[in-house]
Amino acid sequence: MRLLITALILAGTIGSASAMSMSFEWGPTKKCFDSKSPPISLSDVPDGTAKLRFKMVDLNAIGYPHGGGTVSYSGKNKLPYGAFRYKGPCPPSQHTYQFTVDALDKNGKKLATAKARKSFKK
Repeated sequence: MRLLITALILAGTIGSASAMSMSFEWGPTKKCFDSKSPPISLSDVPDGTAKLRFKMVDLNAIGYPHGGGTVSYSGKNKLPYGAFRYKGPCPPSQHTYQFTVDALDKNGKKLATAKARKSFKK
């Protein structure tokens, strides 16, 4: 019996949890340095998540400080345009940007992380 349970766990049929994921669309982000975050979708946010912490990086200019924001998590998996403030994209040519989101519990402990990338051209 123990061998069967071990085989099922290794095969991913028991004890497998979906990893948190995210996606975003630039949507209404049109102007340079738009301070409103784009619409973001999340899935498989872990139980116990109290806050979501976002950060954006320009993968073509890593050192440029775009920042991010933190929002309370109420169980909704869609964040509207402007859910948090940051320094939006304004590349001289097409650049690729990566958002990272950390799911945090009420004590600030990181429960999960997800990333999504998308190109932007002004």
